Amino acid sequence: MKKKGNKKKVVLTTMFLCLVIVGICFLCVPLFKNLKFGLDLQGGFEVLYKVESVDGSKMTSEKMTATYKTLSKRIDSLGVSEPEIILEGTDRIRVKLAGVTNPEEARSQLSTVASLSFRDTDDKLLMTSDVLSAGQAKIGQDDQKRPAVALTVKDKEKFYEVTKAISEKEDGKNMIVIWLDYNPLTDKFEDDKNTCGASGSNCLSAATVSQGFASDVIIQGNFTLEEVENLVDLINSGSLPSKLSEVSSQTVGATFGDQTLEKTLIAGIIGIALIVIILVAVYHFVGFVASCAMIIYAFLVFLVFWLIGGVLTLPGIAALVLGIGMAVDSNVITFSRIRDELHKGKSLPLAVREGTKSSFSAIIDGNLTTLIVAIIMFIYGESSIKGFATMNIITVIVTMFTMVWLTRLLINAFVKTDFFNDKVNLFINVKKKNIPNVSKNEEVKVKPFSKVNFLKHRVIWSLISVVIIVAGGVMIGVKGLNLGIDYKAGSDITISTEEKVTEKVLKADLKELGFEASEITMLEDEVVIRVDKSFSGDEVKEVNSYFEDKYDAKVNIGVVTNIVKQELVKNAVISVLFALVGIIIYVSLRFKFSYAVGGVIALIHDAAMMFALFALLRLEVDSMFIAAILAIIGYSINDTIVSFDRVRENLKAVDDKKLDKVKLEEICNRSIQETFSRTLFTSITTLIPVIALTFLGSREIFTFNMAMLMGLVAGTYSSIFISMSVFLGLEKRNIGKPKKKKKIYTDEFEEKKIKGINC
Repeated sequence: MKKKGNKKKVVLTTMFLCLVIVGICFLCVPLFKNLKFGLDLQGGFEVLYKVESVDGSKMTSEKMTATYKTLSKRIDSLGVSEPEIILEGTDRIRVKLAGVTNPEEARSQLSTVASLSFRDTDDKLLMTSDVLSAGQAKIGQDDQKRPAVALTVKDKEKFYEVTKAISEKEDGKNMIVIWLDYNPLTDKFEDDKNTCGASGSNCLSAATVSQGFASDVIIQGNFTLEEVENLVDLINSGSLPSKLSEVSSQTVGATFGDQTLEKTLIAGIIGIALIVIILVAVYHFVGFVASCAMIIYAFLVFLVFWLIGGVLTLPGIAALVLGIGMAVDSNVITFSRIRDELHKGKSLPLAVREGTKSSFSAIIDGNLTTLIVAIIMFIYGESSIKGFATMNIITVIVTMFTMVWLTRLLINAFVKTDFFNDKVNLFINVKKKNIPNVSKNEEVKVKPFSKVNFLKHRVIWSLISVVIIVAGGVMIGVKGLNLGIDYKAGSDITISTEEKVTEKVLKADLKELGFEASEITMLEDEVVIRVDKSFSGDEVKEVNSYFEDKYDAKVNIGVVTNIVKQELVKNAVISVLFALVGIIIYVSLRFKFSYAVGGVIALIHDAAMMFALFALLRLEVDSMFIAAILAIIGYSINDTIVSFDRVRENLKAVDDKKLDKVKLEEICNRSIQETFSRTLFTSITTLIPVIALTFLGSREIFTFNMAMLMGLVAGTYSSIFISMSVFLGLEKRNIGKPKKKKKIYTDEFEEKKIKGINC
């Protein structure tokens, strides 16, 4: 046996190592100073373009790629270090330029039609892209089989005249220089000839001309295949000018970003600190271990996000803070199971082994269903929802490593020291007097909520939900939802100024500008003005300048057109439907169809409750509200699966022949009783960071936080009363019915019975 002093030494050493690892995590935080921040945290400009061919031809993936290349090259000239250019669908491009201080310059630079020109070494214009066939530049080969650019000439006569004249020049001036978006003020061949073709240079190529050409030509040089592909794209983008129509935009001032980041981080830190305090208070030593794992978890999430080059946005931070609350659930499930085993009279080592084993399936199922929803959000979501989904996917993956594998590894290491065998209360807050002595045939002494019949009044609980949902439906029918510009289209003007302004004055200001305010919201430190019209680029500039000059204000303008609104509505509906279908399939495969039906009806209930409450409270419904609904779908099904997992386990211990309706209801109720402590604790730990973000965080995610707050309460409520009631109703109908016999296939042939011959 290990000596007591040695046990204590091992425990203290392991604790010290945990604290050292946590300390290293904090010391490594400066590594993330180069972490990319989104517009909402850094300020900048975002615009969504509809891309069309000037000649009216259909946009293809090749044409979109060419346009992408052109925009990339133009952004280089703006000096933006970490731009985001995202192809959306077959005819849209979203550009995010964090840190841009002059949105109008960026808008002008991006939306100008691509211009390809052919010049001599003195920068004199020789030809434009009109001499080429639109979009026909291709990858070719020179005489030595090296990669080259093949150009299809449309105006062969003009091309011959120019090339013939250039070929007759002497003193090394028999060259044609190809430029994209040539700027006479900054572009000079003599200055750029050594960087021609390099990133950031408008000079694409400088080709020596030895004779006149009246046919298709090849641009050759010491090009790599990648350089040729890039050159082809750029030339095509210049010879095939794309028409960019702005369908939505957003301008965020740096001040807005700084304030938002500061508020959100403070709220997040307070939320995490409260979770640590509660974990240690409720679970003692293992709570300390879980807290260390949680800090490592947060560090690893940031590390992964940093390594993949992710852009941190406000929704991303919200997903991280929410993820922490949900990640703690993985430990709570395990700790609850260990406590259950101790209350059955098992020794600490055996209780830890059995508890970790029995909790694993519920943890896996819960995280996988959350992952399914996150992937669907990523595929069908737009902009902010995509950012939320990316962080959500990372948090689920890291949860499985830290909050499951790492925590269990540490707990088992401490248990193996045998130091806590007689200190169970210190280890996991279970008093010795509550552990029955099995050798004396003592029964289980602790049965939490054993006297509560959760299903007795299930009809009443269901009616409460029906009343709220119907009331919300009536409100939607009478007044409609309070739709944000994401789903209504129009423009939002957010003004932050120290000057005193009134609603009447602001309406007059808008009228002077030629617009009408449909809604004005006066907040403590800013004003939000809603205009039903979608501003054009020039109108955004005009409105921005007006309020900046008149009130010395910081102005943030968001614009959404009907095109974007329709796309967002379609994607929102598809996202929710696909999430529900994905969950039905997964739960049906892992459990039974009746479990899946109960779970999905509970999810529909949660979504309906959120819509109803938002309608009754007249809260704004925007794209982040849909993100919240999808997040709650993942959270709620996770909660429901934990209860269903216990039902499945308890049903296995009952003989099917002895199972009746009364017994089934008793098993369902007991399963809720056994998991209620965990459900309550998880809901509290998940609600804490959300509440902190709601009251201390930025206004920009207030809608999201309120939706999460309502959804978490509705999700907890539905997991206990709705999903279990539906499952119980379905399963009661199957009791007493003969089960279908499974066909068993063997290699043996059965003799066919023929009357009068062998029977």
